[in-house]
Amino acid sequence: MAAEADGPLKRVLVPLLLPEKCYDQIFVQWDLLHVPCLKILLSKGLGLGIVAGSVLVKLPQVFKILRAKSAEGLSLQSVMLELVALTGTMVYSITNNFPFSSWGEALFLTLQTVTICFLVLHYRRQTAKGVTFLVCYALVLLVLLSPLTPLSVVTLLQASNVPAVVGGRLLQAATNYQNGHTGQLSAVTVFLLFGGSLARIFTSVQETGDPLMAGTFVVSSLCNGLIASQLIYYWNVKAPIQKKKQ
Repeated sequence: MAAEADGPLKRVLVPLLLPEKCYDQIFVQWDLLHVPCLKILLSKGLGLGIVAGSVLVKLPQVFKILRAKSAEGLSLQSVMLELVALTGTMVYSITNNFPFSSWGEALFLTLQTVTICFLVLHYRRQTAKGVTFLVCYALVLLVLLSPLTPLSVVTLLQASNVPAVVGGRLLQAATNYQNGHTGQLSAVTVFLLFGGSLARIFTSVQETGDPLMAGTFVVSSLCNGLIASQLIYYWNVKAPIQKKKQ
C-alpha cells in the first residue's frame, strides 16, 4: 500500500522539485531535516512559484495603460533597458541549459515588457515605430538564439545586464522625481518585481551557482527597491489630468 502511494507522489516531486536521491532521503529514510535537500526543495518551489507568478506580474501595468489610454509617467528608455536585461538573462540561461525554474520568468516578463514598449509608442502616436520595433526585436532574438551567435557574445550580453538594470531603473526614478508622481506606474507590478528579484538571489545561487546571474539579481533587487520606495512616497500624489487640445 505504501508503495502504491509512493508512486504518484514520486512522479509529482521527481524531478520537478527534487532529485531522486533527495526524495529517497526525505520520504524513504524520513530524514526530514536533511538541509541540502531542503534547500533544493525550497529553491525549486520558489523558482516555480516565481515563474508561475511572472505570467501575470506585468498585466496590471498593461491594463492600467489600456484603461488610461496613456503611458504617462513611464520612461520608454527605462522599459527598453529592462527589455535588454530580460533578453540577456533568457538567452544566457537557454544557451547554458540552466533549469527552466531558475530563469523561466524572464520569458514571460519579456513578452509583457515587449507589449508595454509597444503600448508606450502607440499612445505617443508612434504606432508605426511600435510595429517596426516588434519586428526588429523578433529578428534580433532569433539571431541571438541561433548557432550564429558565439557564447562569448551571449556572456557579454548577460554581463551588460547590470548597467542595463541600473540605467533603466535610474531613468524611471528620475522620471518619477521630475514629474513629482509615478503616473501610470503599477504598484502591483513594481512590488511583485521587487519580491521576485529578492527570491531570485537565493534560487540563482542554489540552482545555477553562476555568480553573474546572482549578481544581476542583487543589483535588480536594489533598483526595484528604489522604485518601490518612490511609489510609497508618492502614493497619494495623482498625475495631473491633461486637457485635450481643441
